[in-house]
Amino acid sequence: MSLVRSAAALAVHAYTASGALIGWLALRSAWDHDPRSALLWLSLAVVVDATDGFAARAADVRRYASWIDGARLDDIVDYLTYVFVPLAILWEQHLLTGVPGSIAVAAVLISSGLGFSNLHAKTLDHYFTGWPSYWNLMAVYAVAWRWPATTTAVVLTILAGLVFVPLKYVYPSRTTTLMRTTLVFGAIWAVQMVLMIWWLPDVPAWLLWTSLAYPVYYFALSLWVNVQPRPV
Repeated sequence: MSLVRSAAALAVHAYTASGALIGWLALRSAWDHDPRSALLWLSLAVVVDATDGFAARAADVRRYASWIDGARLDDIVDYLTYVFVPLAILWEQHLLTGVPGSIAVAAVLISSGLGFSNLHAKTLDHYFTGWPSYWNLMAVYAVAWRWPATTTAVVLTILAGLVFVPLKYVYPSRTTTLMRTTLVFGAIWAVQMVLMIWWLPDVPAWLLWTSLAYPVYYFALSLWVNVQPRPV
């Protein structure tokens, strides 16, 4: 029985590691000048990232595959799919170019590397500390809106700086504050994001504008959490 449980635990770790393969496929699509497919692959990587934690707990990987550090594996995969590949897509699409683009790439890669290595990147009450590495989502908006390269560089550089600002950001699947609202609203937004990618390069204006509702909600909720008085 323990052999079966160990095999199941290893399968869950392999499932997490498959995100790296998905990232590779996204990168190949970017090389082929196909941002739509690249972003769809990254969307699949998000699905894997969103579900492997539940699978890991169900398979009790810490007990039955304790020699593999699932958290480290998850961080490696996330750095590829949330940071490295989105930047490659933006560069290939000429949404990051020249010196400003190079500065933005350096800022994002370095700040995210330090962010992923930060032992206090997640609080005990399940918030992110500092700007989370949502660079894949920024890539979707930059491609869909066709931001000027300078705009993309400035936005990414500012957000890279916010990695080091110790504000709390909502962890959608774990933050208890308004969790149900966040999950329902987030699910609707996820559908919007997939539709935006699917309809590239001609995304309807109504979809672009309505898709901003969830990011506004997310930042407003995160700001509200930060201004709440701390319990004595």
